[in-house]
Amino acid sequence: MVNYVLFEIACGYSLFECLQAEEIGSKLEQVQKAVQDLAKFGKIVKLKSFVPFKGSVHALENANDISEGVVNEHLKSFLDLNLPKPGKKSKVVLGVIDKNLAGAIKSELGHDCETSEIVLELVRGIRLHADKLLNQVKEGEIIRSQLGLGHSYSRAKVKFNVNRADNMIIQAITLLDQLDKDINTFAMRVREWYSWHFPELVKIINDNHQYSVLAKFIQNKSKLTEDRLDDLIEITGDESKAKQIIDAARSSMGTDISALDMINIEHFADRVINLANYRKQLHEYLLSKMSNVAPNLSALIGEIVGARLISHAGSLTNLSKCPASTVQILGAEKALFRALKTKSNTPKYGLIYHSSFIGRAGTKNKGRISRFLANKCTIASRIDCFTEKPTSKFGEAFKTQVEERLQFYETGASTSKNEDVIKKVLNEIENEEDQPMEVDQEKSSKKRKASPGTQVEASKKHKKTKALLNAVDGETTEPDKKDNVDEMDTDAIKPSKKKNKEVNESNVKKKKDKKNKDEEVSQTTDIEEKVSNGRNIREETPPPKKVAFASEETPTKEKKGNDASMVTPQSDKKKKDKNKDTTPLSTPKSDKKKKDKKEEMTPSSTPKSDKKDKNEETTPS
Repeated sequence: MVNYVLFEIACGYSLFECLQAEEIGSKLEQVQKAVQDLAKFGKIVKLKSFVPFKGSVHALENANDISEGVVNEHLKSFLDLNLPKPGKKSKVVLGVIDKNLAGAIKSELGHDCETSEIVLELVRGIRLHADKLLNQVKEGEIIRSQLGLGHSYSRAKVKFNVNRADNMIIQAITLLDQLDKDINTFAMRVREWYSWHFPELVKIINDNHQYSVLAKFIQNKSKLTEDRLDDLIEITGDESKAKQIIDAARSSMGTDISALDMINIEHFADRVINLANYRKQLHEYLLSKMSNVAPNLSALIGEIVGARLISHAGSLTNLSKCPASTVQILGAEKALFRALKTKSNTPKYGLIYHSSFIGRAGTKNKGRISRFLANKCTIASRIDCFTEKPTSKFGEAFKTQVEERLQFYETGASTSKNEDVIKKVLNEIENEEDQPMEVDQEKSSKKRKASPGTQVEASKKHKKTKALLNAVDGETTEPDKKDNVDEMDTDAIKPSKKKNKEVNESNVKKKKDKKNKDEEVSQTTDIEEKVSNGRNIREETPPPKKVAFASEETPTKEKKGNDASMVTPQSDKKKKDKNKDTTPLSTPKSDKKKKDKKEEMTPSSTPKSDKKDKNEETTPS
């Protein structure tokens, strides 16, 4: 038995306690009349609590939650506060109108809910006497709140409708079908009307739109001469048809027509032409809409058939929810129920029949290919409905699968699996998303990376300037030793001395003709000042033990080092290991490297820029 009744109005929530209720005789006339009488109905129910909404926005939020079957926090706190906790002896049963809301309350709060006929009768009586039962609500406030909430609820439903793009497709395809019927009817009327004057034109021209244009252009057949042949060719697009029209106009059996009648025919033909032109524009609009809303479905079966399926289902969401068996016979409901009633064969296809695949299939395979095509249509519609980034690649892949299935029915050729096709399409989409990223990285790398030659030159410049500065400061570190070893390795790779001399002579001649830049001159002057300062310091302080500067006092060791390098060439790794183990005095060095060191140490030589050190190296006299 119902103990409490929940009543929702536009003002707020109210909870009524049920004192007594007639379950067995609820449909009797006496009980029905007692509901309409406030004195008798006041003994059945009693107001326990009422809580108003905070405002119109709060009321709209609660109305949306009730329509979706969701328990709002406001309603939850209201029921927790006013409903007693159920015990073993006393059970609490809450009467609710909406079944979805009743299930949500039971799952959220644990109270038993009932939505029987008794609850409906009680709510009917409460709504009838709401103004007098609800003492906290002023007179007329319920009607005003219902009007405001109704407008805001309807506005929100229309504004935030998910299927608003589908509605445009539904209206466009419906209007397109209606225009086809109207244009066909009006064109037949133009043919019949103008045929009284020029009956031979009907047999020559079959297209309705072209016939209307010609009827407006020719008007009186007696005025049609060969001077207007070019205009006729432009309209018909065929020279032979234009000549046939002129010949038929000369020997026509039609009656003469007055100028007033001709004006009416001209106006009506003009109306048919305008409708035909508008039909073309509407068709283009429908194609663009379908490519945006359902690209995969339109790629699979075409825009017109896909739009008819969406229109018949009500929306793209409804179509995606339908199984393949329903999509297969969608549009053939009358034939299906007639077959079920007469126990005959059910239809094999509905709107899908207009697709080109079923027309290409044999009579035995039409049902099989329609079932396969309906399966692919359901998958394509679900992808279009629930994907975030629309693409037509899935529809194109499904179309190739249907083509393969047609060949399988005809020749028995093998077909690809659905899983493999979908994986392939997903990989293509991922590759397309990654390609622009890779291109951007390549561009940035091209901007940042320099050519290898410039990198080598820059590294050599850096090493030489670093060596000069270290020589000035009188200090060398471990990285400097590695730089020296790297320079020795590069010297080993260099060509022979003769080639170097020839290259140096040619470079000297070229550089004599060119003028030195201001930047190079400034660099050389700075380095000269640093080197001169370093010499003064070096004359006062002895060189450290770790650094080995080439001097004129050890020519024998230089020769030994040269002989060793000529006899036993070693790899880069061995040279690095020996340089690390032994002191710089014992390491063999090339003549060119020592000459560079001598130039740095001797007072007669002057340091030059990095490019001149490469080409203008000279031995001390």
